[in-house]
Amino acid sequence: MEGLDVRETLDALIHRHGEDYSSLSRMLGRNTAYIQQFIHRGVPRKLAEDDRRTLARYFGVDEELLGGPATELRNLPGDSDLVLVPRLDVHASAGPGAINPSERPIGRIGFPPDWLRELGPSRIDNLSLIRVDGVSMSPTLNPGDDILVDLGDAEERLRDGIYVLRIEEALNVKRLAVFPQGRRFTIKSDNRAFPDWVDCTTKTVTIVGRVLWAGRRL
Repeated sequence: MEGLDVRETLDALIHRHGEDYSSLSRMLGRNTAYIQQFIHRGVPRKLAEDDRRTLARYFGVDEELLGGPATELRNLPGDSDLVLVPRLDVHASAGPGAINPSERPIGRIGFPPDWLRELGPSRIDNLSLIRVDGVSMSPTLNPGDDILVDLGDAEERLRDGIYVLRIEEALNVKRLAVFPQGRRFTIKSDNRAFPDWVDCTTKTVTIVGRVLWAGRRL
């Protein structure tokens, strides 16, 4: 990754996690201006290996995003490769809508390929992980859940299920109930406190992908 992208990525991580430059600099054992100078002045030109590794572990992202080498597939027991699915810099709202047009990876999570195939994706390389915001899909999906989205399973194969939708540049995760005839559908929330959107079409709603799996922190 190019130096400018690394600095932008690190700056975005810092703001997203509510951190500050000086605290992170002290965590690395550096002077308090170290991170600020790296991001805004390009000094040093790249992060030292130990600093990069520490920051990647702290933020829970792949070192490659902070200028490290590309991560290689690691083996599971039995020499079965993990498929590294990208986590996108995106939050899909299960509420009023989260606008976030930046869809670049902020890390990768490994899954066994046989397990992924059992989920029935269109293709394994169409899979991405994104984060859920909002409570309209509770208790099925809660804020902070990671959802595995098949970006290749969208309008062409539309059927009942949970989907990520784009409505006026806002990403939403909702349940769709597709009419037996035609291409119309109702957008539903699992939380009954939220209203349904009836008689919708793909002319006003973009189907981003089908949700295959969700994981959450306990």
